[in-house]
Amino acid sequence: MVIKRVSYIRQLVLICIGFALFSFIASGEGVDQNRFKTVVIDPGHGGKDPGARGRTVKEKDVVLSIGLKVGEYLKRELSDLNVVFTREEDVFVPLDERAAIANEAKADLFVSIHANSISNPNIYGAETFVLGLHRSAENLEVAKRENSVITLEEDYTTKYEGFDPTSTESYIIFELMQNVYLDQSISAASIIQDQFENRVGRFNRGVKQAGFLVLRKTAMPGVLVEVGFLSNANEEKFLASEMGQVYIASAIFRAIREYKFNYDDRNHIAGRPSRDKDLTPGDVQVDDLFDEDQVQFRIQVASSGMLIDDGTGPFELFDDVWVYEEGDLYRYTTGLAGSYEDIQESLSDVREKIPGSFIVAFKNGERIPVESAREINN
Repeated sequence: MVIKRVSYIRQLVLICIGFALFSFIASGEGVDQNRFKTVVIDPGHGGKDPGARGRTVKEKDVVLSIGLKVGEYLKRELSDLNVVFTREEDVFVPLDERAAIANEAKADLFVSIHANSISNPNIYGAETFVLGLHRSAENLEVAKRENSVITLEEDYTTKYEGFDPTSTESYIIFELMQNVYLDQSISAASIIQDQFENRVGRFNRGVKQAGFLVLRKTAMPGVLVEVGFLSNANEEKFLASEMGQVYIASAIFRAIREYKFNYDDRNHIAGRPSRDKDLTPGDVQVDDLFDEDQVQFRIQVASSGMLIDDGTGPFELFDDVWVYEEGDLYRYTTGLAGSYEDIQESLSDVREKIPGSFIVAFKNGERIPVESAREINN
């Protein structure tokens, strides 16, 4: 029985390695020999598969909203980039079909977006996985949870060559596989985690390896991003808010953009967009994060006749600060939301640091009365 099992696993390994090498060779060129043209955004779960559940939200809804925002920013700022989604609405897409979409698009990078959950409600933070050996029981459990979606598919044992997502033994295959895109995947994952930590202020749980079926059949570098824990009350609140989703999406956008720039730089491709333009908190370009005519709410925390240096004043107190000019003054704001209710939830926390803080509203880059903004939203 043991001999048959080992033989079976070897066959699976050969199939997986052969698939990856065939895809690599069939393109006619190595992964570094073309311009970065296509990225696939894969919001996890969907339809009959809710994914992880928080107290008030489902993973499938949170990651779809974040994924669509990532795609919107990429299309707006990188007009030469082809952005492909595995789903753009609340539908169930089998894991093998998600990989097939990426392969058919001949993507240069696959980014699967998820939210985590664990029995300990105190655990929090963002982590990004690449395909590989699960080096801890915790990583294995994450892979098991994400892979369990295949049990919702018809005849999944045939489709996934007898793979059992609940069996530790099945994951031996990932210990034996050779991932020809591992270095590139780790590079992309590292950039994502750096953006989460240094630009959005999320706790960095690191780059990890585990056996994810959705990454196994993708013939390009790929990552699976766990944006936070819905089992943690504070993190669920952040991920469910418009502001939180904007922050997370902008971090993933910036990471993909940086990966593309690095990719094109390695291949000496001229004419790439400037690195200077950002969609990040801390810029005056926050309006780019909203559609034309859409109202945005922020919390004003300071005013100054001169520009305040980074790392001082409000920049020292808050992770995300935007500045706008009004008259002869520079006014500093934190928080960002598309609804008054969402920004109001953040106001009490901000006032603990700056008691005189208050809500302000903008439309098309111009400040408008808050009451008028609330009427527009209603």
